Amino acid sequence: MKNRLQQLETLISSLDREHQQAVVDYAAFMVQQYKIHPTEDKKQEPESIARPAVETVIAAIKRMKKTYYMLDTGILLNQTSALMGQHIMQGREASAVIDELESTFQTQYEKYIQR
Repeated sequence: MKNRLQQLETLISSLDREHQQAVVDYAAFMVQQYKIHPTEDKKQEPESIARPAVETVIAAIKRMKKTYYMLDTGILLNQTSALMGQHIMQGREASAVIDELESTFQTQYEKYIQR
C-alpha cells in the first residue's frame, strides 16, 4: 500500500493544481461509486514480528514500524525520539528502551482500534 501511495504522490506532484484536484475528484467519485471505504475505516491487525535476542534500538524502531504499519508514526515521533535520546545521551540500557518502545507502540495501537 505504501508503494502505491508513494507512486500516486509522485504522479500527483507532477501535475498542476487544477489537474491535481481532478485526480482527487476522480478518487472521491470512485469511492462513492464503488462504495470503497478508506483503509483507515478498517481496523488492521499488527504484523507478528518476533523480537530478536539481540537488537539495537534503531532496529527495534524499524521492527515496531513494520509491526504497527497502520499507525501514524508522526504521532509516535516525540516518544520515540525521547527514548532514543535516553539511550544515546543518557546511556539507558537498550533492552529497557526497547521494552518501553514496544509498550508505547502497543498503547498507540490500542487507541487506534478504539477509534
